[in-house]
Amino acid sequence: MKALITGATSGIGLDIAKYLDSLNYDLILVGRNKEKLESIANSLKGEPKLVVLDLEDLKKVKELYLLIKNFNIDILVNNAGFGLFGEFVNSDIKTELSMIDVNIKAVHLLTKLFLKDMVKRNSGYILNVSSAAGFGPGPLMATYYATKSYVLNLTEAISYELKEQNSKVVVSALCPGPVATNFNKVAGVEFASKPLSSEYVAKYAIDNLLKGKKIIIPGFSIKLITFLRRLVPRNLILKITYNFQRRKRI
Repeated sequence: MKALITGATSGIGLDIAKYLDSLNYDLILVGRNKEKLESIANSLKGEPKLVVLDLEDLKKVKELYLLIKNFNIDILVNNAGFGLFGEFVNSDIKTELSMIDVNIKAVHLLTKLFLKDMVKRNSGYILNVSSAAGFGPGPLMATYYATKSYVLNLTEAISYELKEQNSKVVVSALCPGPVATNFNKVAGVEFASKPLSSEYVAKYAIDNLLKGKKIIIPGFSIKLITFLRRLVPRNLILKITYNFQRRKRI
């Protein structure tokens, strides 16, 4: 069994790699930092294939697929992504467009390319890492929330199409709340609530992916919040989210 993981050098991606390694999967790890990838490889019991790649470059994303397609990937984990905190009017447009390239375009393209192969052989799993942020708008992190909403809605739509086709391929979205990773440092925030451990989220995600669950939400409190927000007027959701986000400012 083979698994391809993007954003494998830290956080959820790293812990998914460790968990799949413990399940004896042959791994292909994708990241931008060669030294980190090599260090991770040395800590695993298997011998993963390492691919140093910046997913912001869509030409290289296509090259990644062409390099890996003949491996017959059983699990694709689209984990790479990042966030940015601040008012939209003041946030850096270059960083935002890079975020859209990584969080949306790379996920879209890899899902499309590998899904075609999986559908042909009628087997395989794709885990797209979204976020609890994907369930609504996010003032002060507007672009990030929007990218995760795209990933969530795309994944749900694909999953339904596969269901209508009676396909055995599973495409799922992971939607965690705060997780103890390097994300907050990159985004320039501090979490306003206690985060889950990355190890817990990684194991929960893979276990539920393999069970065929389409929307994977780790943690009872995030499940409850996700349910309750359906009952709350949208304007109130915006106000609550804004005030919650404001507490993250470093």
